Amino acid sequence: MPEETLQERTEEATPRRREEARKRGQVAKSRELSSVAVLFAGTSSLLFLGSLFLSQTYLMFGYSFTSFNLSIDLPSTLYLFKFFSFNLLKFLLPIFILLTLSVLIVYLLQTGGGVWAVEAIGLKFDRINPIEGFRRLFSLTSLFELIKSLVKLAIIALVSYFLIKNEVKGILNLLGLPVGYLTASLVHLTKVLIVKLLFILFLLSLLDWLYNWWEVERKLKMTREELKEELKQTEGDPFVRARIRQKQREIARQRMLAEVPKADVVITNPEHFAVALRYEMGEMPAPQVVAKGVDHLAQKIKEIAKENNVPIFEDPPLARLLYYKTKVGDYIPQELYEAVAKILAVIYKLREKRKGF
Repeated sequence: MPEETLQERTEEATPRRREEARKRGQVAKSRELSSVAVLFAGTSSLLFLGSLFLSQTYLMFGYSFTSFNLSIDLPSTLYLFKFFSFNLLKFLLPIFILLTLSVLIVYLLQTGGGVWAVEAIGLKFDRINPIEGFRRLFSLTSLFELIKSLVKLAIIALVSYFLIKNEVKGILNLLGLPVGYLTASLVHLTKVLIVKLLFILFLLSLLDWLYNWWEVERKLKMTREELKEELKQTEGDPFVRARIRQKQREIARQRMLAEVPKADVVITNPEHFAVALRYEMGEMPAPQVVAKGVDHLAQKIKEIAKENNVPIFEDPPLARLLYYKTKVGDYIPQELYEAVAKILAVIYKLREKRKGF
């Protein structure tokens, strides 16, 4: 990926981009951590089980030479091979399982539960193309990996040198001591050296993982154009969304206006506000707002009310309160019960008078 393109990427990656990258296997992981895990598991097994391995090997050889009738023929050779293989496998199999588990656990921890990237393991021509392979071999990435490996080796060599240098005096003092004590001291020294080297390797691998995490995050960043394009794909074109919202508002307004003829009264501020109320005694807990509008929509509500003989009552303060404190479909708030009840009472009296005539 060109460096200038990466420099233009200023937006954080979206969840969708991260998920697509994960499907491609583009997650932060370090092979160094897996190598350290294998080394740690292997050396731990040898340090704790080394004496058992030596004793078992000694017993096997002793048993084979004292119990077998060694004759140079195929059946005896095969039997001896099976005997040694079976006993070695009993000892080595747990170590192999431990090594496998250590690699698997480190992999799962690095990738957050594992990644099954079919695209990453699929067959691609550029992977087997010798020209592309030659280019990758002498690319900046390969050069950086080479420098990183050399630096790691230099650090390990330097640390090993100082560790051994500090123990040289103690090693020289062991000369002339009994073999058993000398062996035990050298084994202890080797253990200390291995533990310290493993710790240094772990720190280096952790730094390598942090670098890989930073590199992945850097490559996952998006340009503003990519972010806009993804928003279009996931949420739709903004112009289309605006058109849909406008259409939805129009449909909602038409439904609202269709409820005006069913209203009992329209309370207005003569010029700007109009709120249509409906009340069914015994069926509703309070008068319900069936339509409301301001300016042009308010005039439309009043026109429909006049066409359908719905009473229009002018009360500017009440009209403004109803408009701002309620939504279409809401019942009026309790503090407005008294004011609305007076208006409804007047409307009902007028209806009764008309019925009387």
